[in-house]
Amino acid sequence: MTAPLLEARDLTYCYPGGVPALSGLDLIVTRGRRLAILGPNGAGKTTLLLHLNGTLRPASGRILLDGLAGGYDRAGLAAWRRRVGLVLQEADDQLFAASVAEDVSFGPLNLGLDDEAARRRVDEALAALGLTELAERPTHMLSFGQKKRVAIAGAVAMAPEILLLDEPTAGLDHSGARHLLAVLEKLGRAGTTLVFSTHDVDLAYAFADEVALFDDGRMLAQGPAPDLLADAGLLAKARLEAPFLLEMGLKTKSLGLLAADAPLPRRPQDMLKLLEQVAARHAGEMGRVRSR
Repeated sequence: MTAPLLEARDLTYCYPGGVPALSGLDLIVTRGRRLAILGPNGAGKTTLLLHLNGTLRPASGRILLDGLAGGYDRAGLAAWRRRVGLVLQEADDQLFAASVAEDVSFGPLNLGLDDEAARRRVDEALAALGLTELAERPTHMLSFGQKKRVAIAGAVAMAPEILLLDEPTAGLDHSGARHLLAVLEKLGRAGTTLVFSTHDVDLAYAFADEVALFDDGRMLAQGPAPDLLADAGLLAKARLEAPFLLEMGLKTKSLGLLAADAPLPRRPQDMLKLLEQVAARHAGEMGRVRSR
């Protein structure tokens, strides 16, 4: 079994006033996998992400990076955050420089890179997020979706091994969400391990390799996305409903339109392709009937 790249063990944390936020929580992040932390609003997903990059310190339990406990002193946190980047849901909370390029360059320059190396990192991050033409634009003149991409570019420019994203598609229109997911998919193929929180079961089903079902500060289960999201009992405990495409896929199998051992369609284009195949098969069968 592959050793976890990042791991939370028995995390407990309370908000000010003693309100429980995380209760004995365990989580495993595997290198190269896309993990969705899935649960309803208010379940504590953001609090968990803030622990995974050392922003919050648990009351008890540990965060392990490559099997070693993270350090909360200045040097330990700096080393931790070089490897584990975080993008918050509200991009305005992370943007503070006058222009897009200046904002994205902040992280690389603070890594101690020289100007040329930092500029190369910034150029690559801007290109990856489709922001090259906006490099000199003031950050206060960006749209919501552009601000979100700039925040991600700032994290990408740090070249983290793991990128944590809090509700990455929240507030984006369909086109913006699709573009952002294409960018994240490209980052994943390039070797970045992606962990994102969401309450959107359809997003988790379409995009994640694994899902960690989460509610009320506790991890209910973690495993392959198609398996966990087909478990009606687990979803009910997490106060969630099954993804629409998964339900359609299961229905096609029950009707004999898809082989029992065939993988279920997980993206709209997969379902459209399946429907085209079913239609072609039906047309062929009707043609044979008429020729008799």
